[in-house]
Amino acid sequence: MKMSRPRFHACLLPSALVALLAIVPSAPAAEPVLEAPVVAPAEEAGMTRLFNGSDLEGWSGDPRLWSVRDGVIHGETTAAAVAEGNTFLLWEGGVTKDFELRLSFRCTADNNSGIQYRSRHVKDATVRNAWVVRGYQHELRNEATLPNVAGFIYDEGGKRGRICLVGERARWTGDGKVVDATLIDQADYTKLFRVDDWNDVVIRAEGKRIRHFMNGRLTLDFTDEDPELALRSGILALQLHAGKPMWAEFRDLRIRELP
Repeated sequence: MKMSRPRFHACLLPSALVALLAIVPSAPAAEPVLEAPVVAPAEEAGMTRLFNGSDLEGWSGDPRLWSVRDGVIHGETTAAAVAEGNTFLLWEGGVTKDFELRLSFRCTADNNSGIQYRSRHVKDATVRNAWVVRGYQHELRNEATLPNVAGFIYDEGGKRGRICLVGERARWTGDGKVVDATLIDQADYTKLFRVDDWNDVVIRAEGKRIRHFMNGRLTLDFTDEDPELALRSGILALQLHAGKPMWAEFRDLRIRELP
């Protein structure tokens, strides 16, 4: 008996190709390109001073933990004076919407601190103290090893955690974060940050775009396009973190609204 040869069915080709392509690894995504350094804009005249250098007039926080020492704002937790959850020193002079904030800070490496902006004061029964704030936080740390350094955006009390890291130019949409460039690498950040010393911060928030500058250099450029989670206005505050005893100090705080 003569065996017939199997016929080739063209209709099978698409599914066969799909199966083959499914096992072929796709090309890796391109790494974000390291861009040239960008310097902070020059300070303009007419900025509003937020701290008078002698007392905490215009601010509200736990009096056990916040004081003025040697002309700077000093926040400290100890074994005897414990923070019941993260606690904040709230500026009572207005809200932060589109703004430029400048200040200098230093802190211990035993814990971390932060600068809250476009945030809200939470007063309901879920919080552990009377000075709880949630919203965008400019992280403050006394470390120089990426990514655990001063300057990333943390979603304090929110859903997104570390929203944008130091070195990233990124945007966040309803589908998550996309990083398209690198602004600073480990070698340059090590040179830039002053461990155990004062460091200068500039925060510029203009509409959806937020930029952080450390010691005169752009370290983060973030655009928040999330339709539900993006923040457009809110209060300013300084953080003492719960946990290990720590201290943080702030000086030369000044702000101006942006048109």
